[in-house]
Amino acid sequence: MRRIVLSLLGILILIASFLGAKSIIDSKRTNKPISEKTIKKVFGMEVTNTSIPIIIPANGVLTAKRRLVLFSEVQGVFQGKSKLFKTGQEYKKGEAIITINDREFRSSVIAAKSNLYNLLIAIMPDLRLDYPQLYPKWKGYLRKFEIEKPIANLPKMSEKEAYFISGRGITSSYYSIKNLEERLSKYQIKTPYKGILTDVQVTEGTLVRVGQKLGEFIDPSEYELEVSVSKIYADLLSIGQEVVLKNLDKSKSFSGKIDTYKWKSRPKLSNN
Repeated sequence: MRRIVLSLLGILILIASFLGAKSIIDSKRTNKPISEKTIKKVFGMEVTNTSIPIIIPANGVLTAKRRLVLFSEVQGVFQGKSKLFKTGQEYKKGEAIITINDREFRSSVIAAKSNLYNLLIAIMPDLRLDYPQLYPKWKGYLRKFEIEKPIANLPKMSEKEAYFISGRGITSSYYSIKNLEERLSKYQIKTPYKGILTDVQVTEGTLVRVGQKLGEFIDPSEYELEVSVSKIYADLLSIGQEVVLKNLDKSKSFSGKIDTYKWKSRPKLSNN
């Protein structure tokens, strides 16, 4: 009987321990809170694909793209004109910018032409007798011969005719005159394009000598800016690419294009 009672007590203690442990475990369980759903707002905008400009900081000095240094190939006194030969003076294309007194040399050219005219007159009787078929051609050339105007080209000649004319000294005299006329044209310098004087070395009445520098003439409508650019921009720049240049205080902007570049030295930007 005693054993039965002890067995029952042991079973009751085990059951009580199991129930106590289960109650303790259940007391430590926490219910998961119910999370509220939140909706996030996202703001968007319509995007337009455009080119992003590359800003490259660089400094340089502007120089005229077309620049003409004036030198004298002849000697004489510098003559004044209606426009003063001064720095900043503007000239149109084809306008005479420099005129040197050519009276003495022009007289020698006229004398050479007069000598050629006399040689032509001297051969006319021989042509009329020996080469009557050539006489009208040379007579027509002689009639159009004007000493004060540039000499006209000699008529076309056959081989036999050329021997006769050259033997009378006409051909050599003609080419001597052409050489003198070419030199006479150097007493006046005309502008190849519209521009302004930026440097003046002589004044009116100055005796100009051969090889003397007279001044500098530029085209103010187009300039070059030579700058140094980092090599990291090598793949982004190309010849002919349009660029926008701004001055130091960024108050003015100028359009231009890349003219030439050498990464071993400097890229060159052309500014219009």
